[in-house]
Amino acid sequence: MSSGNPFFGDLQSKPKVVDPPQNEDLMDCEFLNDANQATVKPNVTVSSNVRELLECPVCLNAMYPPIHQCSNGHTLCSGCKPRVHNRCPTCRHELGNIRCLALEKVAASLELPCKYQSFGCIGIYPYYSKLKHESQCSYRPYSCPYAGSECTIIGDIPYLVGHLKDDHKVDMHNGCTFNHRYVKSNPHEVENATWMLTVFSCFGQYFCLHFEAFQLGVSPVYIAFLRFMGDDNEAKNYSYSLEVGGNGRKMIWQGVPRSIRDSHRKVRDSFDGLIVQRNMALFFSGGDRKELKLRVTGRIWKEQ
Repeated sequence: MSSGNPFFGDLQSKPKVVDPPQNEDLMDCEFLNDANQATVKPNVTVSSNVRELLECPVCLNAMYPPIHQCSNGHTLCSGCKPRVHNRCPTCRHELGNIRCLALEKVAASLELPCKYQSFGCIGIYPYYSKLKHESQCSYRPYSCPYAGSECTIIGDIPYLVGHLKDDHKVDMHNGCTFNHRYVKSNPHEVENATWMLTVFSCFGQYFCLHFEAFQLGVSPVYIAFLRFMGDDNEAKNYSYSLEVGGNGRKMIWQGVPRSIRDSHRKVRDSFDGLIVQRNMALFFSGGDRKELKLRVTGRIWKEQ
């Protein structure tokens, strides 16, 4: 396929994954429960030429029914058909409503390894259920939990721990208790208040502590919360508490750490953590209330 095709420049920059068919009349094939679909067949291989046939020439993603074709036999996925204004991106012929049933049946006969095979998944899945499995695969890599930039690094937990330490210079601590002091010389500039992240190692696991300022409606607030470096089903085995106070007052939060499968922003925007309004935070700080000096202490424990 020539890279000089005028349709590709703006179309390939907007990839779209089309979900597997939900309609029973789309394909004459049988779908089984995902738990029963995976089989260990290490010797099963699929020709790269067949995989290329099932790759949409526009978005470059795998095609699922309905797979469309032009009168010259060029195929593309249903998601890209309206984006090319009903013109074949290969030969420019007008696209009708021709289905490539033969290619759909070829796809239904395929069994492919999970794309996270290099991370440890050994299952082989039917073509039309592979995408669903991969969205839930326990071996799929994690995104970097660092929230100060749009870091695109992915990997398993040991790799990400090293990445956080070496590349992001995150503080690493051993133990299940912590005592952090957050200082901001001009707390009224809430939009410039930096978040911070510290990684704790305890119970053979890793936890990330976040603390930052943001706007809750029109009110400036601070929030502290913990994330678990692992999946949600493991995170539920642990609990944590956070405490902040001063001038004889105290606020305590107790919760369950969220998995880093949930983005930092998702956890923050769900308010799942210790939230302190700025006026109260300044009261805790003492002094002339012009400088933030907030001490956050906490503890992590494993539920029995």
